[in-house]
Amino acid sequence: MSSTTPGNTSSGSPLGTSKSVKLNFGTKTPGNGKSKEKMDRFIPTRSAMDFDSANFSLSKENKQGEQGSPSKEESYQKALAASLSVHDSSRILAFKQKAPAAPEGYENSLKSLYNQNLAPTVKKTFRHVPTTQERILDAPELMDDYYLNLLDWSGQNLIAVALGRSVYLWNAASGGVEELCTVPNEGDYISALKWGSDGNFLAVGTSDAKVQIWDANRRKQVRELCGHTNRVSALSWNGAVLSSGSRDSTIANWDVRKRRDEACVARLTVHEQEVCGLEWSLCGQQLASGGNDNVLAIHDASFRLCHKVRWPLGAVQAHSAAVKALAWCPYQSNLLATGGGTADRHIRFWNTHTCAMLSAIDTGSQVCALQWNPHARELLSSHGYSKNQLCLWKYPSLEKVAELTGHTGRVLHMATGPDGCGVVTAGADETLRFWRPFGEPPSAKDGDSKLGGGAMMGAAVGAGGSAGGFGGLRSIR
Repeated sequence: MSSTTPGNTSSGSPLGTSKSVKLNFGTKTPGNGKSKEKMDRFIPTRSAMDFDSANFSLSKENKQGEQGSPSKEESYQKALAASLSVHDSSRILAFKQKAPAAPEGYENSLKSLYNQNLAPTVKKTFRHVPTTQERILDAPELMDDYYLNLLDWSGQNLIAVALGRSVYLWNAASGGVEELCTVPNEGDYISALKWGSDGNFLAVGTSDAKVQIWDANRRKQVRELCGHTNRVSALSWNGAVLSSGSRDSTIANWDVRKRRDEACVARLTVHEQEVCGLEWSLCGQQLASGGNDNVLAIHDASFRLCHKVRWPLGAVQAHSAAVKALAWCPYQSNLLATGGGTADRHIRFWNTHTCAMLSAIDTGSQVCALQWNPHARELLSSHGYSKNQLCLWKYPSLEKVAELTGHTGRVLHMATGPDGCGVVTAGADETLRFWRPFGEPPSAKDGDSKLGGGAMMGAAVGAGGSAGGFGGLRSIR
């Protein structure tokens, strides 16, 4: 074997030709001429190598090997695809193609394993809501005026209703009717009613700008408050403080414990037109007022204005018609529901701490009154043009649970009974109608309701004679 030294090639032939370079690692390493043998690595000269030719030769050998018989890997892949029913042209994972269908009659043995932890499906159902009135009373001379508040139901189970110049009390337990008072002047009329929290005192607003306080047990007037210059159309109690809203656009706040000249403790002038809605929160910390100027105002217990919402200047989402219907939520102290008149038709829900509108729904008709269900997250609304109906809404989903019809005129006023189940409505058709849209309270299901398991309606039947008397007219006078 001949040896070559670095830097010398055989006949000057490049790598990859018919001649090859033979290397001998056993020869002496060129160096300093010492006789001692020394093994070392060989470093070829790159300028004498043809890399393109070498790469071509290696690639050609690999291709020749691939053209032979299929490898074991290819055979395995084909067998696996056949067992899984996968075609060569199909994709296992694809966005636009459906998964291959299982053979006919195939059952997955792991189906029970996949389904054993699934929660049972619960069908969404609503409770049954009676949609017909249980009793109708005739109410002649009930004024058809959207801005008045002529009906209220006390904790002593007495219904007060204003008919023309007089106020009548209807005892829901006995069915007895009694006239409480009458304004003396011809042409005057009762314009607002509101029971105190104890159910013993009734505040009466009149068209001649007076506020009277009557003791319902003694049937005697105990106070008369003067300070407005036009009719009193809205009233609301907060303990010993009575707030009155008037057509003169002011809200007067009276402390009934003080003498006449000191009774008016605050006068609010936030509205520019008649105040037709007025309601203290259940906790007594906030006073909501609505007016014919489309304004919703919130005052605190010290009568400081907290928020004022007005369309279109103050907020795009405010009411675009008179705000009469007001209702504070019984389970969330800062949640207020408000209803707008004919040009608005919306029920809106507000966080009164921030004045943020939480949600709204277009009811399709004038909103006259609102009442919360004290036993569930539901809201009952009464309406005017054009259906004159009552609607029960789930909150906060605002799904309509039921629609109650019967009135032939707009349903102007609404009040809830002391048991929290019965509701009475007064309409422009001069009738009072009794409904039970809120169902039985939890205690009533255990036989321990406040009125003895529906005594209110049962007594009303007895007063009318028999159960067959439901739906018949009977004059409240």
